Order: sequence, then structure tokens, then C-alpha cells
Amino acid sequence: MNALALYFKMIKMSVQSQMQYRASFIMMSFGLGIVVFVEFLAIWILFDRFGHLGGWSLPEVGLFYGVIHASFALAEGVGRGFDIFHRQVLRGDFDRLLLRPRSTVLQVLGSDLQLMRIGRLVQGLAVLVWSAGALGIEWTLFRVIVLMLSVGGGVMLFIGLMVFQATLSFWSVQGLEFMNSFTNGGVVVAQYPLSIYRGWLRNFFLYIIPLGCVNYFPVLLVLGREDVWGSPAWFQALSPLAGVVFMLVALRFWHFGVGRYESTGS
Repeated sequence: MNALALYFKMIKMSVQSQMQYRASFIMMSFGLGIVVFVEFLAIWILFDRFGHLGGWSLPEVGLFYGVIHASFALAEGVGRGFDIFHRQVLRGDFDRLLLRPRSTVLQVLGSDLQLMRIGRLVQGLAVLVWSAGALGIEWTLFRVIVLMLSVGGGVMLFIGLMVFQATLSFWSVQGLEFMNSFTNGGVVVAQYPLSIYRGWLRNFFLYIIPLGCVNYFPVLLVLGREDVWGSPAWFQALSPLAGVVFMLVALRFWHFGVGRYESTGS
């Protein structure tokens, strides 16, 4: 509880510092929301031209889109400290964290909270609400819980990817841009149903980076559509837990990297 109180105190300080320039915060949040909206506009143009994509309608794809963008926005906001962690390694600032009697994960996680990601979050939720309305989904408690598990599992998975990226900085020192292929690239892949992709790509985002587990299967359950691979309903409901497992594996890798950190001599 003491560690949790410290984390929220660090978050409070981060929020207060960003609120010193409220006009800048509002403009950056609005700008990010507009950028993401343009991405959805491109999807709308695609469906306006072809009508459907592999048997999927625009509102159905919009549900995938809304869930994955809400997950990524929350992960970007909360996990920003790991996303830019390589800067601490490069400057030698991580050495100071090791001297403090608190978990390094807690300190890195609480070092930065990106409030402006609320622009992406609001836009993703807006598309999700529109899609649900257009599809006429009957919202039961079970479907709400599955949808929340999907978003939560996505948050855990994306933060796990950021932890993996941060841990690699112990050896590379510099940030590794190829990891964006799995974070930003993963968002692009998961905003469409996984069934439309080729087998090798589907398998990668099911068994290596389980984006399909945190997004595709639970959204199928919410939509009430049958899975082309015949997965049962109980599996679709529990599949977002793969994001938690991925996060735990990433944290184990983090502790492995911290144990072999030798500083940069900065």
C-alpha cells in the first residue's frame, strides 16, 4: 500500500506539471484525436468503395477499431515511462533509481503520465459507441464485462511490449525503432478482424504477440459471431487474460535485464 501511495503521488505530480500549460495540453490532445480520426476516415472510405472486407461490415470493424485504440491510448498514457526509458539509460539516470528503496518498475511507470493520449482514447470510444449503436448490440452485463476485459488485456499487452522495448535498452542503450512495428503496427493489424490476414501473420499475433487473444476473440463474442476456427465461447471470454500473462513475462525479462545492467558510464 505504501508503494501504491507513492505511485499515485508521482502521477499527481506529473499531472500537475502538464496542467501548468493547459492550452498546450488541450491543443495537443485535440490534435492527436484528429490524427486518429483521419485514420478511421480512411477505413470509412475503403468500405464506402468496396462495401465490406472479407464479409465484415464497417460497424463491425469499427468495434475492433474502438477497442484496440482505447487499449493503446490507455497503455501509452500509463506506460510512457517505459516507452522513453532508453533516455534514462543513455544519460545514466537509471543509476539513481537503483539507489532508491523502491521497485524500479514502480519508479519508471510513475515517471511520466501522458494525459494528451486522452484524445486517442475519446476518439476510440466514440467509434466504439457508434459501432455498437449501428449494430444494435444488446448490452448485457456479460458483454460489458467481456468488453472491459478486452480493453484491460490490451492495455496489459501493450505495456508489456513497452517493457520489452525498455529492457532491450540495457544492451542497445539507444531506443529500438523496430519495436514500433509491434506497438503501432500491432494497433493497425488489430483494428481489423484477424481472420482476414494470411496464416503466418495470424499465427504471429496469436502465439507470439497475442493481440488476437485480447481483441479478436472477445469482440467476436460481443458481436455474437461464430469463429471461423471454431473457438468456444468460454475461450473467447477468457482469452484477454493472455495480455496479463504477456505482461508478467515482460516483467520477468525486465528483472533479468536489471540484474545485468552495468551502467553506461555517463
